Amino acid sequence: MLRLLLAAALVCSTLAFAQDAGEAAAPAAAPVDYAARLDELWKTRDDPATIKATNETITDALTANASSYDALWRAARFRWWTADGMPNDTKRRSTAKAAWEYADRALRSKSDGFEGHYYKALSIGAYSQAVGVLTALSEGLEGQFNENLDLAIKQNGCYDRAGPYRAKGRYYFELPWPKRDLDKSKEMFDKALKCSPEALRTQYFLADTLNKDGDKKKAKEAIDKALNGDGSYDPPEARRVKAWAKPLAEELK
Repeated sequence: MLRLLLAAALVCSTLAFAQDAGEAAAPAAAPVDYAARLDELWKTRDDPATIKATNETITDALTANASSYDALWRAARFRWWTADGMPNDTKRRSTAKAAWEYADRALRSKSDGFEGHYYKALSIGAYSQAVGVLTALSEGLEGQFNENLDLAIKQNGCYDRAGPYRAKGRYYFELPWPKRDLDKSKEMFDKALKCSPEALRTQYFLADTLNKDGDKKKAKEAIDKALNGDGSYDPPEARRVKAWAKPLAEELK
């Protein structure tokens, strides 16, 4: 009987050791690459399911690490994009402000972060459009916009298919008289197109500037490129810009 009890105890201890060893040997779960996930979702960012997934991923990423620079600037990018497409000024203002806050948080994590400065400038620009340019100027936002955008231009004006140059060109266009400078606006768009001639948004903005400057012929050439250009490099962007371009194209017929 004693022998049977000892044998049973030996078997139990061996099984327990094997179980513990198996548990210890199990590989740890790989950390989630939230930045890569957000970049993948960015490719289809105008799809309702993608919008939902992006918001959830941003929440998960910042729950895992509230000061993650890589997650924060991508959150700013997505909130800016959302605000950029909104017609309603109240919603656009609050969404642009949220983008701006994400960019500020990114820069608190990494003060020299290029993307943080770039998307902060774009977010301030979207916010300024929502509240009105004159209100934005009275609130002193012009200095913050230019400070961040100029840093981005200095580091890489061709980033995001010449987004920094393009934003500067649009800035010179949207300023009220007498601050508006259409020549500088065209100069910035020319620089942007040298970097990325395929960028439909740049062609659309250039057409707007040329039209305002009285050059209807060149404005029509630019708007035709915006309307008919190949948008396969970024389908969500192409869909948005082509929708924007239609009224101006009708005006220029």
